[in-house]
Amino acid sequence: MLKIREAIVVEGRYDKNTLSQLVDTVILETSGFGIFKDRETLALLRRIGAKRGLILLTDSDGAGFVIRNYLKGTLPPEQVKHAYIPDRFGKEKRKRRPGKEGKLGVEGMSPTVLETALRRAGATILGEETAPSAPLLTKADLFACGLSGGAGSREKRQALLRKLGLPAHLSPNAMLPVLSALYDRQTLLEEMRKL
Repeated sequence: MLKIREAIVVEGRYDKNTLSQLVDTVILETSGFGIFKDRETLALLRRIGAKRGLILLTDSDGAGFVIRNYLKGTLPPEQVKHAYIPDRFGKEKRKRRPGKEGKLGVEGMSPTVLETALRRAGATILGEETAPSAPLLTKADLFACGLSGGAGSREKRQALLRKLGLPAHLSPNAMLPVLSALYDRQTLLEEMRKL
C-alpha cells in the first residue's frame, strides 16, 4: 500500500473504495456535480490543501473534466496536482450499461494504472527517495515541439496523448503539468521525433 502525503479528491464513493485499496491517505469525494453547491466541502478542500496538498483524480470523461476545471478555478494552484487516468472504453462491473461516453472511470481502473497516474502527477510517496525536480516545461516548449499553435498541432497532441495513455480531453494548458511530470525538454523532443 502506498502512503501518500497529499489528500486525493475523487468524484464518488466507488472511486474512493477502489482507491482506498491502493493508497493510505485521506480520500475526499466531490459527490459528482454536488461540489458546485457544497461550500463546506470546498472549505475543507482548501484547508486540507493548505496543510497537505491535493491530488485531483477525476474520470477522463467530459463530466470529470467539468468537475476538475471547476476545482482548478476555485483551489489555489500551488496546492493542487493533477492525476489523469487514460481513456479506456468499457463498463464498470457494478453497472448495467457503460457511461454516456463509454469510458471507464477511476473505479474501473486497475491498481497499476492508478499508481502510474498518481506517480505521474508527482504524488509524494512517503518512504521513497525523491529526485530533484527538473525545470517545468513551458508553452514555448509545446510550440517548439509542434504541439500547439501550428498547423497539425491538434493531431500531434492527440497522437502523443494516445501514445502516453492520457485522456484525449487534455488541452495544451492541461498538458503542461502532465508532460512536466513525465519529461524534461530534451526527452520530450526525443519522444516527438519518434512520432
